[in-house]
Amino acid sequence: MSLHELTLTELSAGLAAKRFSSREVVDALLARIEKADGKLHAFTEVYAKEARAIADGADAARTSGFPLPPLHGLPVAYKDLCDIAGRIGTGGSKMWEKRVATETSNTVERLTAAGMIPLGKLHMVEFAFGGWGTNPLMGTPWNPWDLETHRTPGGSSSGTGVAVAARLTPAGIGSDTGGSVRIPCAFNGLVGLKVTFGRIGLHGTMLLSWTLDSIGPMARSVEDCALMLNALAGPDPRDPTTLGQPLEDFTASTKGGSIKGMRIALPDASALPACDADVIAAWQASAKKLEELGAIVEPVKIPEWYFNLGVGAGSISASELWSLHRGWIEDMNQPIGAGVRGRAMAAKGFAPALYAEELRRMAGRRAEFNAWMAPYDALLTPALASGAIPVTEVDETSPAISLMTRPGNYLGLCGLSLPNGFSNGLPIGIQLLGKPYAEGTVLRIGKALQDATDFHKRTPDLSALGL
Repeated sequence: MSLHELTLTELSAGLAAKRFSSREVVDALLARIEKADGKLHAFTEVYAKEARAIADGADAARTSGFPLPPLHGLPVAYKDLCDIAGRIGTGGSKMWEKRVATETSNTVERLTAAGMIPLGKLHMVEFAFGGWGTNPLMGTPWNPWDLETHRTPGGSSSGTGVAVAARLTPAGIGSDTGGSVRIPCAFNGLVGLKVTFGRIGLHGTMLLSWTLDSIGPMARSVEDCALMLNALAGPDPRDPTTLGQPLEDFTASTKGGSIKGMRIALPDASALPACDADVIAAWQASAKKLEELGAIVEPVKIPEWYFNLGVGAGSISASELWSLHRGWIEDMNQPIGAGVRGRAMAAKGFAPALYAEELRRMAGRRAEFNAWMAPYDALLTPALASGAIPVTEVDETSPAISLMTRPGNYLGLCGLSLPNGFSNGLPIGIQLLGKPYAEGTVLRIGKALQDATDFHKRTPDLSALGL
């Protein structure tokens, strides 16, 4: 198999067995980026010279005979809200296309300490404020599953979804405030982990919402997400929200153990937002597969307010975005996309005390849902209502894109997005939502489901790009 087709886990094993070198892996990926990214527009900047130098250093370290961590010498790429001191960090905004970061994010620090090699920075929705993946001023990445029609890559981690799906990098970093890891993973046929708020420190990360933001790995297998989470999770004194988390080895959940007896809640299809028939059929097929694997899949009546939680999540994120960025959003001389500016400006007109009332309501809903969720190990829903639509058909004002993902953020849950089949040749996905700090549980269930299917192994056809 070509090096670009290997997952992080497979690359790690190959490096350990000396079947190839880190430099060979990096050179293969840089060659793909050079051929494909003019069309796909995933990267804001490629660190070719630096990546090769670090790869050479990783190979030299491997000859020492000393034990090395599993991510040592493996490539990764970062959503352009993870700052790197001395490097350009745009946050998806044309306004910041020459902004030089003065500090390095916790995420980059941890993966660098684990030995990972940064290939570059990746495009995103401006200020991470949008689920479709569009960016009119910086350019919208091209979903690689259809090279003829420009389709939604999913956002806000649009470049990460495209780069990982196109095998320009084996894994990447996204962030999730209302679905921004899970949405691009569903549209691009990837595995993505939305972690519990406070699992991964946000120091040095450009914020959209200090109440709902989370960093998450995006990759091509459940094992890869667990491997990255092992390096990323942990207390950071610069971010007090991380200090109370339980510590564990997440890879232990991906060793292929049985899920017999685990209880999975399955809402009635009539309770879901409107979905394509193919999405419903694939979701129900996955529920049946989990039953065959020994899980107890229980039809449930989900709380009637569950799919309306996106409204409250949107109010919180818009209010906090407005607080962070209102100085330049109101400055009409600044090059800010009209859709993002319009949605942000709407927060200016929120009724007094709306934000405080929504935070109070959120705390109540979390308590209610924790009680409802107590008997179950996970909740299984579609990730999105359809496959990727043409960019020309996007309605930036529509909340439809995040109806099934935003409740997870609002309720403080963790979640895993998995490829779940295809509709008209385009990937569709499901999500497993788990209790706070239950990443190990959703990874275990996701691994079992992944092993029973081959959706995560499918590859977009990029032969038209010479690949």
